Amino acid sequence: MPKREFLKDLERVYELIKKRTAKINELYSLVDNSEKEERKLLKKLLRICSLEPTKQNKIALLNRLINLREDSLVLSLSDRSDKEVEEILAKVFDEVSAFHTRAHEELLRQIEEEDLLSPFYQTLLRGVHEIGAALTKWQPKWTKHIINTINPMLLSEFKEDKEVVKFLTDNALFDKTGDGKDADRSYSVLIKEDDAYKSVPYATAFAQETKEVCAKIDELIKKLQPQNDDIYDAKEAYIVYLLTLKNAFLIKENSKLISAWQDVDRAWMNIKTPIQIGHPLEYYEDHYKKAVALEWDIRLSNPQNRDADKTQQNIRKMYEKFFLKANGGNLSHIYEKSAQNVQKSMLFISRPMLYYAAEFNGLFSAQVVPNDELVSKELGKKIFAYPDNVLDGIRAKPFMKISNEVFGAKFLKSERELIFKKPELWHKVYEITTIGHEFGHILWMDEDTETLMNKSGVFKNIEEFKATTGGLAAFFDDPDETLLPYVINDTIKRSVGLIAWMKTAEVEPYYCESLIHLSGLFESGVLAFGEKLEINTNEQNRTHLVEWYFDTYLALAKHYLAKKDAKEFLDRFAVKSDGVYMPVDKAVNRFVSYYWELYKSIGRDVDTTDSKENWL
Repeated sequence: MPKREFLKDLERVYELIKKRTAKINELYSLVDNSEKEERKLLKKLLRICSLEPTKQNKIALLNRLINLREDSLVLSLSDRSDKEVEEILAKVFDEVSAFHTRAHEELLRQIEEEDLLSPFYQTLLRGVHEIGAALTKWQPKWTKHIINTINPMLLSEFKEDKEVVKFLTDNALFDKTGDGKDADRSYSVLIKEDDAYKSVPYATAFAQETKEVCAKIDELIKKLQPQNDDIYDAKEAYIVYLLTLKNAFLIKENSKLISAWQDVDRAWMNIKTPIQIGHPLEYYEDHYKKAVALEWDIRLSNPQNRDADKTQQNIRKMYEKFFLKANGGNLSHIYEKSAQNVQKSMLFISRPMLYYAAEFNGLFSAQVVPNDELVSKELGKKIFAYPDNVLDGIRAKPFMKISNEVFGAKFLKSERELIFKKPELWHKVYEITTIGHEFGHILWMDEDTETLMNKSGVFKNIEEFKATTGGLAAFFDDPDETLLPYVINDTIKRSVGLIAWMKTAEVEPYYCESLIHLSGLFESGVLAFGEKLEINTNEQNRTHLVEWYFDTYLALAKHYLAKKDAKEFLDRFAVKSDGVYMPVDKAVNRFVSYYWELYKSIGRDVDTTDSKENWL
């Protein structure tokens, strides 16, 4: 097949994914429409949860089914015991994963029936799907053991996150790097025997599950071997990657885990085609041992790939300027390492094509990986961004009453004009805030930064703020005045909206990030709170906000260069109270409390004051 024909096939597949996404997003109409065939699934989910068929509960379940997020559903289940909620969420996971798996199978059938792509890539996609089914089967056991059993036991015994992390450190329960240091993530889990904890690899703790996954990997390798990749000549790269992945899953010696998974990341970095596999790369759910989640997916790059050259250039210029300020006028190996990673990063503007296991609990809006800094020092990073998918999702979701109540009609009109009438402008804002966020993750990082800063177990709770603010600082340092109001409005909207994740543990880092942003928005005068939220983005307040971001980012940069405990920085803005973080600033604290109570009351209510038909 000529490469030109293959690229046309990629465009067709990208269009099929877009249509599949639109079809799923249309399920929001089930809130009012009882004629759709899918109403049976919604009724089944309501029965599983023992919930009344109110609009609030339907929205909560549709958010779970369509957006793959649990927070609205957990709110609907707030009157149940923790044990009951866990059992319900597990049953809902099974239904949601089955629904999306059927959609994947339909997409694969379309590709095969239309004979799109080459035989090699058809085989690859089908094999990834089979591996994904095995990982999805494993996912509930992973969640039950780590998130619902071991971690509550640890917190019950040691009372505070910091004490849990200290216990794990003192008892050598983290995975180790090649030079014997604690790693910043784990491919092992804790088990308790005779009142003592020990760490065992996934291959031991989940022996049957890893065996099934590896059998599927073997099957795929055997099917790929007699074929040729005449398009990208990447057959060997894929096979080496799959063999290395299988080897890592089968490792039973703790001391070999990190090096084996570093080899997976190295092999993966050699795959540069538009059809990208995503494997276990990140941790969010496990705040203690940092067990890497069971990610598995295919990301398909947009054949009409956009770039982010402007943002990349601004990030590099800003970074050098701030590094000189933070480090006494000198550049160091940390600067060189991060600057090179920014330069070497491969950007994939993509859509999620196939996704499984942990990703049935939420897809990324963007991602920069691998997290392993040794591998990145050698080979750089890949940045994945999903703007088309994100915009589709925003447009599909019903207008919510809480947005109108909090932001008011004037603010929402501006936002909706951007979303529905100015897509090119929206993409530019996404590049600054979201792709800028991913570049921002790369900065200030040495090989041991995360480990040393995570002594209290809260590194991620400032790292997400560091990432977003890196992108914002780069933009503010060389602003496009046309985009400036939209970027600030986006920051306001996101920071306020993330309060809804107050009690969703796996996304705590984003919630903490919002508390830091809100501190700046209130301190600058952009936001104020009396009876209602007041938004004032006049020139003076915008100037104060930019100054606050520059000052705060510089202080954060110095914190990273000194590799201080992340908790020391977080404590300036938020502290834990009754198990959740709350803002230190009294005005911000009052607003966060207000929003949370409002979210519990009307967070699942649809807004009837403005029809989406007016915007479509």
